[in-house]
Amino acid sequence: MEGLNLHGWLPISVFQRDGRWWVDWCWFGTQRLSQPFFRDAVDDALRLPFNQAFRRETPLAALSEWQRQSPGVAPAAFVYHASRCGSTLISQMLARLDSHVVISEPPALDTLLRCDLPDAERRAAIAGLLSAYGQVRSGSERALVIKLDAWNIFERPLLRSYFPQVPWLYLYREPLEIAVSHLRRAGLQMIPGQLGVARLEGSQPFSGREDDVARRIGELLTGGLEQCAVEPVLLVNYSELPGAMSGRLATFFRLAAEEVELALGAVGQHAKSPEQAFVPDSQDKRREASALLRERIGYWALEAYAGLERERLRQV
Repeated sequence: MEGLNLHGWLPISVFQRDGRWWVDWCWFGTQRLSQPFFRDAVDDALRLPFNQAFRRETPLAALSEWQRQSPGVAPAAFVYHASRCGSTLISQMLARLDSHVVISEPPALDTLLRCDLPDAERRAAIAGLLSAYGQVRSGSERALVIKLDAWNIFERPLLRSYFPQVPWLYLYREPLEIAVSHLRRAGLQMIPGQLGVARLEGSQPFSGREDDVARRIGELLTGGLEQCAVEPVLLVNYSELPGAMSGRLATFFRLAAEEVELALGAVGQHAKSPEQAFVPDSQDKRREASALLRERIGYWALEAYAGLERERLRQV
């Protein structure tokens, strides 16, 4: 792979074929990643005539080789969350800044965190992957922020061992509101058997959809609470947004005053559908919750939520 040239290309997936691991790349050029999720940016890029005519695959080792040839900006922060609790809003605010590269829930990182690879090979591949995402493509990038999938909180020890100096934050929300959101439209982590995450699948039988969703949310919140006890973390409740971006989050992301003002320009837009106006819905969600859902959330999730709140209030 001498003389490897991947300028303008970004890795979009990692997959196994014939017993070997490969990387699928997509041409982005200097196009900024401003969509709510990385997969949205990939979908847009794949519609380009160039990407329809040319595809590029490399062995997994190309990630490390490309990092040696063209190191990207280092990760500045990892964003973890319990789902449906404001992480997309934060990533959309940061994506307005030319100085920040925001990669939101990249499938390749989730694959590498959870696949069966020797530790040294996994470590090198993840470091190379993040370096590829952090490539300076427009000339103004200085910080790489990675937002992970909600279930990646269970792989937090692994990523911490690879990047021990990179700060992280954990976003969460009143679990009843998270549950109603998933009952309206379920995320992958709420669909039995969809992800293969053992901790979310559990071993106990559940009495229905509301019970299962409540249990899964409880596991996510418990996972976050467990990691808070191990290492320093910034805890942010959904109720603090968007105001926290001009306070604790501005400090966390090391934003200048003019950057805060620009980031707050995303407020008012629906984070997942920027073409729509945002309408607060916490009260509607709480009114919509059934008595059974309230009872199951109380059983599975409120203890972990209360623990997170105690720790957050100590930070505040």
